[in-house]
Amino acid sequence: MTDTPEAANPIGRRTLLIATGATAATLAVGAAAPGAPAAADTADTQPVAAAAVCTLTKEMTEGPYYLDGALVRSDLTEGKAGIPLKLALTVVNSSCAVVPNALVELWHADALGEYSGYVGNNGHHESDDGTFLRGGVLTNASGVADLTTIYPGWYRGRCVHIHVKVHTGVTLTSDGSFTGGTELHTGQLFFDESVTAKVATVSPYSTNTVTRTTLSQDSIYDGGGASSGLLTLTALGGSTSSGYTGTLTLGVDQS
Repeated sequence: MTDTPEAANPIGRRTLLIATGATAATLAVGAAAPGAPAAADTADTQPVAAAAVCTLTKEMTEGPYYLDGALVRSDLTEGKAGIPLKLALTVVNSSCAVVPNALVELWHADALGEYSGYVGNNGHHESDDGTFLRGGVLTNASGVADLTTIYPGWYRGRCVHIHVKVHTGVTLTSDGSFTGGTELHTGQLFFDESVTAKVATVSPYSTNTVTRTTLSQDSIYDGGGASSGLLTLTALGGSTSSGYTGTLTLGVDQS
């Protein structure tokens, strides 16, 4: 179960804008929180303005394990065992304005490196109902998609990652899925290697005997940090098992 090295090349070369791991609120240059004191002088606001500059980046390969007909839902787990992962992904356009009602769709491997619909490709045999760890939600008025899943496992030849697509103009269907719309982005989300190393010691991840490819060894991730999909991870508690939140701002070109 590998993504081919050739697939690491950008597909379509669609231009994206990525804000480095912050929410879209960070892009409101010079905006003060309610009740906050005014800046003492202009110099105090200059670092904020600098941080709001967006970075151009490329798309990533879709990979071989995409399935049509993803469910529209915020919780993707379907009872899968693993360390909790709560994602807050903000979608902005080329002007850094938030994009509401964009469908952010995810799919990824379970703790043993198996994808729903393809179970067995990483050497583990289990029930395969075809939908675990797949799905997506519409962004809210602030452009944020909140999703609950588990920290992904790994499979042969790839570091830990999550696949992501962003669609606009979709129609929700009565069977809990979606149809139509325009696909604006195909990419992947990546994880800090120091966190993944801790996760790998916790059951059920520790029972995955497949050799783990690290972030620096991966054929797809290009070392670009947040501009290449590297999540900002924050611990939910005092132990690795408590889980993490992951944040990233995805910029899409709607032109």
